[in-house]
Amino acid sequence: MVKQGIKIFLRQKPTKAKIGYTELEKSLITFHVPKEDSEGYINNKKESYKFKFEEVFPGDTEQDLIFEKVCKSAAESAKNGYNATLFAYGQTGSGKTFTITGGAERYKDRGMIPRSISYIFQEFEKSPTSTYTMHISYLEIYNETGYDLLDPAKEVTRLEDLPRVHLQEDSDGNFHTRNLTIHQANTEEDALNLLFMGDTNRMTAETPMNMASTRSHCIFTIYISCKSQDSPTIRRGKLHLVDLAGSERVGKTGVSGTLLNEAKYINLSLHFLEQVIIALSEKSRTHIPYRNSMMTSMLRDSLGGNCLTSMVATVSVDRRNIDESISTCRFAQRVALIKNDAICNEEVDPKLEIARLKKEVQNLQDDITLAGRHASSDPLSESELNQCKEMVNKFIEAEDSEERLDVEADFRKIHFCYQYFKHLLRQASSRPLTNRDSSGGKQMSEDANKELTKLRDLITQRDTEINILVNLLKKEKARLSNSKGDASVESLSLPPSKNTSRNNLKNLSKGRQEAFDIFRRDYKNNHAIEQNKAELKAKMKEAKQIGSVVNRVREKINSLKSSIEQRRVAMAVQGLGSSEGQGSHVDPVEEDLKRQIEREKESYKTTFARLRELKTGIEHLQHILEQQRVRLQKDFENWFAEQAAAIIQQSKPAWQTPSPKLSQKDRSQASSEIPQIISPASEADNHSTAHDNGNLPPPLPPISKKSPTWISHSANVDNSENNGVTGDSNVDDDIMAFMKARQALLRKNRK
Repeated sequence: MVKQGIKIFLRQKPTKAKIGYTELEKSLITFHVPKEDSEGYINNKKESYKFKFEEVFPGDTEQDLIFEKVCKSAAESAKNGYNATLFAYGQTGSGKTFTITGGAERYKDRGMIPRSISYIFQEFEKSPTSTYTMHISYLEIYNETGYDLLDPAKEVTRLEDLPRVHLQEDSDGNFHTRNLTIHQANTEEDALNLLFMGDTNRMTAETPMNMASTRSHCIFTIYISCKSQDSPTIRRGKLHLVDLAGSERVGKTGVSGTLLNEAKYINLSLHFLEQVIIALSEKSRTHIPYRNSMMTSMLRDSLGGNCLTSMVATVSVDRRNIDESISTCRFAQRVALIKNDAICNEEVDPKLEIARLKKEVQNLQDDITLAGRHASSDPLSESELNQCKEMVNKFIEAEDSEERLDVEADFRKIHFCYQYFKHLLRQASSRPLTNRDSSGGKQMSEDANKELTKLRDLITQRDTEINILVNLLKKEKARLSNSKGDASVESLSLPPSKNTSRNNLKNLSKGRQEAFDIFRRDYKNNHAIEQNKAELKAKMKEAKQIGSVVNRVREKINSLKSSIEQRRVAMAVQGLGSSEGQGSHVDPVEEDLKRQIEREKESYKTTFARLRELKTGIEHLQHILEQQRVRLQKDFENWFAEQAAAIIQQSKPAWQTPSPKLSQKDRSQASSEIPQIISPASEADNHSTAHDNGNLPPPLPPISKKSPTWISHSANVDNSENNGVTGDSNVDDDIMAFMKARQALLRKNRK
């Protein structure tokens, strides 16, 4: 049991106004309320108010620090089997929802709920020996009526579409919810999706104090159960994260209609909450008014029962909100007086307990039977012997370490089982390793066949690519021999894209990339693409320059305004400024500065308009380049498929010359003469390309046993000039190395 009071923390809302009425320390906040002199009576109102908290967080405190100081211990306690609660209290617009749920603009603004979910799942991964399960519920209390925010049954368009939640009290005084669904979250993503669904269905409205005010109380509950592998007990923890609606003074806000009715219910429920807090803080009170509202009934354990509770008081320290901030701090001081007794929620797994009791009963019955029975001298029947053998075999083959061998309370069966165990042990020790079960070898054979099929498809695909490249290289060689100058191919830098399907060209194999470079050089729209790229580059350069000009003009305008202010202050000090009865005094320096500001403003408008035009042009050019890139990729894929289909129809590859039939000895000798040039990186590239189904043509049929020999001395090779097959020594070396690899694979297949 853990006896602990409710921890209170204070968080100040960030404000741009000057803070002259509060002083913040590590655990203390002081409010200074100056007296307002009124005519006719003396004001004896207190001027200074001091309140002590566990810790006081200023307005610039980040969410991660709030979680570490306030919520992390609550999440850890819930994981360990305790009940924990964190609730935020304060006036409307003071930052309660931001603290509990978080902001939607930046990732670092996540609130206590998503951070608790992430932390709990991280802790789950650190305990592999335990089995954890998480369930989530999300309850909204709007105008004293409960609604389930996680109803997935139908489309929610308004609040009335959500199922209503009702409270029921049992004979022990515990409250239970009806119609509140509890959803299991197997992953962090599932839990965050449930949170997003609930936040979408919440009731919000715009008020004079808050642009997006939550008009209801919300309770997000995380249920955690944990079972260790070596323990029969189950620990069940629960974490309540409560976002209370903000109190508001109707006379100050001036709301009416629906907002007025909502404010009435909010203030009434918060009043009942304060009554419960006051009753709990007074030891002489015997009755606690939990039943006055639905919210206090739901938080019964959190406020005065089996729970570790923390409270975050949010305050706005503007001058107009000083009274509400002081009231919030007073409420927090009353909450700190409450003491709770938290107990670890452990229970024995009913299934394990039933199995344990059954096993214990069976053992006792066997002991009684053995103690009161005399050993029989009759031999076991054939059926009994077979039954004992089956039980022993089942016991040996069982994977469960807790499997038992139940042979009844009969010494004859017990002795026979021992003898049968001895027989199996001798038989296993004398059995040769080659006579073992062949299921493992069969599985290895199936895996080898799958790998062989994969390699065959890879060879076929690479064969097609090599044929296309050789044809292209022959055409390129003929073209270069007729041209006088060297042709240079510029690479096309495609515009960046977030879509993964647009980056397929980066995943091309080496052969397809070379084919793509040649295709791109002769592409009909390549000149237009280059022009658009040049124009886009020029526009972006001009936009960058104009942006710098705009920033300089803005800085100059601000500098001139500062000079005017300084000039006016200096003139006022010297007594030369305009005053009553002195006539207007015109400062020529100030007038000149004003004229400069007007000129700079005109320049700013002109340059900014030009910058806007450039932005529109840049976006248009980027869109055009993206369309051209997609069209280029599509045309290349169609062309490559046509080239592959044409080569398949040929009787033999364009780069291969049939070789004479060689004996096995000659073939091995020829294979050994080919240099090994394929590097591990090239082989890895081949494997990755084999799986890139988005870039390769459809696989060809498997290679038959009558395929021509790949090892050959090509008749088309001019050895005297060392031109090889294609005229390029590097390409020829790659082709010959690939031929050797394929011949080795085919030779292995025939064996």
